[in-house]
Amino acid sequence: MRSVVRGCGRRRRQRAVAMAEGEGLVSVDYEVSGKREAKRLGLVGWVQNTSHGTVQGQIQGPTARVRELQEWLRKVGSPQSCISRADFSNEKEITALEHKEFQILK
Repeated sequence: MRSVVRGCGRRRRQRAVAMAEGEGLVSVDYEVSGKREAKRLGLVGWVQNTSHGTVQGQIQGPTARVRELQEWLRKVGSPQSCISRADFSNEKEITALEHKEFQILK
């Protein structure tokens, strides 16, 4: 999946923080086999390509939105992706977001 990050301005960060104040937060590491497309839900974290042809990253935000993105990664992906496997690990509850935005690491 190719990552597409739209509108990562101050308003999006403020919305992520505002959402975080009213709901429990979680942090989940993930790895996806295929091409990447990420975030439309205002979540924060990071994503990067690996040397073995997968994409890995971490997403953080309100539990319901993280679950929605996990489901999207498992079943849908970007229009050009062919996801054969999506693994999630290291899930933990967090008290505050550890990232300010969603970044594509190189």
